Amino acid sequence: MTARTRVSALAVRDFRNLERVDLTLPEDGIAIVGENGHGKTSLLEAIAYVEQLRSVRGARDRDLVRFDAPAFHVHASVHGPDGAMQVGAGADRTGRKRVTRDGVELTRITDALGALPAVLLAPRDVSLVADGPSERRRFLDIALALTAPAYLRALRHYRAALDRRNAALRDAGRHRRGADAAAAWEPALAEHGAVLVGERRAWVEAHAAEFTRLSHAIGEPGRMAMAYATALPADGAVADALRAALERTREHDLRRGSTHAGPHRDDLALTLDGRDLRVVGSAGQQRTGAIALRLLEAATLRERRQTLPVLLLDDPFAELDNRRAARVLELLLEAGVGQVILCVPRPEEIPPRFTKLARHRIASGVLSEER
Repeated sequence: MTARTRVSALAVRDFRNLERVDLTLPEDGIAIVGENGHGKTSLLEAIAYVEQLRSVRGARDRDLVRFDAPAFHVHASVHGPDGAMQVGAGADRTGRKRVTRDGVELTRITDALGALPAVLLAPRDVSLVADGPSERRRFLDIALALTAPAYLRALRHYRAALDRRNAALRDAGRHRRGADAAAAWEPALAEHGAVLVGERRAWVEAHAAEFTRLSHAIGEPGRMAMAYATALPADGAVADALRAALERTREHDLRRGSTHAGPHRDDLALTLDGRDLRVVGSAGQQRTGAIALRLLEAATLRERRQTLPVLLLDDPFAELDNRRAARVLELLLEAGVGQVILCVPRPEEIPPRFTKLARHRIASGVLSEER
């Protein structure tokens, strides 16, 4: 039987519209009922912050601080594949981040990354399909960085080298110099970029058939598919090809002040019957594709971390017809359910499978337990 990750206690201070939350969580989880805008989503995002150490929305840390507060902090007691631990994370209005593990402040915050394996399902996940490639790259980066240490290392080095090459390009453009300084960062970009491309491509190829199956199981009669879209070769010579592409585009990059070759330009291509899902898909079809991606994210955590992740469900069946909502729930149960934190606007929207969860209400950022 697969182990379960759970949160036994949670403390939130000044995170978005939550001033003070202290919560003890049962092993199976809780259901939270409250109108939109009262803090349900903020609570789930606070828990997800402990996993990713950044906003799930891509917001800056300083923008997560509650109005008029100097800083925010989230603390969780986590029981998971690495044993029991205390994880704290927060930031102040300057953007300075502080992360602790078992009371010790970490000099490398990535040492706590993924300490709380969790997956958040929410209606806004449709942006994974409907928005541009950066959303899908971000999905891949998070799913792989949380489960593959080599990917995380390569991602950190690649981003650092990319920032420095772009800065060198802009500096050379301002001072009308050549791009020699920018070229100095190209070997690092090629080396670490090859790791990113290889890991992404392997993940997509391993899960492509399951993406199609899940989409069909949710209720999509057409054939949904995913593939990794890159201009780099699939024959193993990625580093050499990327190095050559960076050299070839260097003068163009100098004029534009940014780097145009590399995995930071790639995409996770999602199609419906061979056509771009972003273009031809209805809102329901795009939501189906997004849910399938989240289910694959959960599967990746189960497979690589050997645990059932915490499921953070933010009104997960909104905008789905009853048939698709029932099938999504069946798929969640089929895969195995660990601790669940479910947020819905009204009690009647709690699925029968979760009606036995301890129930709380939230209003104006204040939680109260129902007896």
